[in-house]
Amino acid sequence: MGFLTGKTAIVTGIASDRSIAYGIANALAEQGASLILTYQGDKLRDRVAKFGEKLGAEVVLPLDVARDEDIEALFDSVAQHWSRIDILVHAIGFAPREALTGGYLDSISREASSITHDISAYSFAALAKAARPMLSETASLITMTYLGSERAMPGYNIMGPAKASLESNMRFMAADLGPSGVRVNAISAGPIKTLAASGIQGFRSLLARAAETAPLKRNVTQTEIGNTAAFLGSDLASGITGEVIYVDAGYNIMGATSN
Repeated sequence: MGFLTGKTAIVTGIASDRSIAYGIANALAEQGASLILTYQGDKLRDRVAKFGEKLGAEVVLPLDVARDEDIEALFDSVAQHWSRIDILVHAIGFAPREALTGGYLDSISREASSITHDISAYSFAALAKAARPMLSETASLITMTYLGSERAMPGYNIMGPAKASLESNMRFMAADLGPSGVRVNAISAGPIKTLAASGIQGFRSLLARAAETAPLKRNVTQTEIGNTAAFLGSDLASGITGEVIYVDAGYNIMGATSN
């Protein structure tokens, strides 16, 4: 029995077995949590269903966070089989590809900004709002962020302001839900090879630079991020809320390197 036995977790954002969301789902399952996975669009349905079988998920459900009706339908479906949600993982982020190419001002547009903030930041609050009636008294909500929320990172462009918005959302949600016992936190992961990361210009050099600069002199793994999420989702983290937890081999603490 793991330390999440008896808890029900919804994990969003799985696109491949290299996704951070997949690593989180795997870690939650290893610690005994019952999993509910979501997928976006018919194109990913069969793929995520296979992942669900491998991870022992209870059910796989559709979810497009750009559609309020999809969010409502997700929790209507969950409510038919479960009376409460203990863990909700928001691992969703998106920016139009053209907004991640070139300089920040050259690539930004009103439409790209609106789409990126809607999908990458607002959706976390939207999911929490819809889930609220089902959240247990010790529920844990977890989202994924990145250092680009507070520092200008080459190629990250509009995702930086969107992640800053996401982190602010997280803090306001923690304050709002705290009186009911619900905790809300973010994991700021170091760069890792995922489908989403492949859209960032110069990502390979960013990955190498992070490994060179970080105190541990390496990049982090999918497993390390997943284990941190499992901890935050558990009662072991009962006193932690409103925080950004860095899982980046210490990269965020460095101001300059000696080489």
